[in-house]
Amino acid sequence: MGRPSAREQVLDAYEDLLIEKGLAAVTLDAVAARADVSKGGLLYHFRSKEALLDGLLERLLERTRADMEHARRAPEGMLRYLLTSSVTDADMTKPAHRTSVATLRLLGSEPKADEALATSFRMWTDLAHEYVDDPLSAELVGLISDGLYLRATLMGRDMQTPVLDELPDVLRRLGIDESGARRTRGSGERR
Repeated sequence: MGRPSAREQVLDAYEDLLIEKGLAAVTLDAVAARADVSKGGLLYHFRSKEALLDGLLERLLERTRADMEHARRAPEGMLRYLLTSSVTDADMTKPAHRTSVATLRLLGSEPKADEALATSFRMWTDLAHEYVDDPLSAELVGLISDGLYLRATLMGRDMQTPVLDELPDVLRRLGIDESGARRTRGSGERR
């Protein structure tokens, strides 16, 4: 794989600075230096810090959409993929996770970032709605996924959790079979 484009290098550098030092350390000069591009090169792609922020948020949503497509095709099924990858993908070597963590560093200080994060999390819950017949159960799957991801981000992806250890039982308790279909209470039959 070749070297990333200058635009991608700048976004990578912006993410790195946000993750390592926080928003206060982010200046256009610092991003250009970290990306190993001239300030003019940075300004060619991003005319302001606001444009740089917009680029990061676009990247977040693009990477979320790409991961969702992967989830739809996952051999283990979308629900299992969603819940297990909520932990396993909380890994700083994964580009989508780095983008999420960089955006999380902006939480509360950049309203656009708050909105983009909420959109990203909502996209996953909406995907659960496509696979789970019962709206409340789909919402619970989304909340479980969000919680697992945030916990793994804070505690490390090697954390132990009964949710993943007992995933078939968790889904059964929600009344969902592994394919996502909601079971009718007591009957075991699919709707």
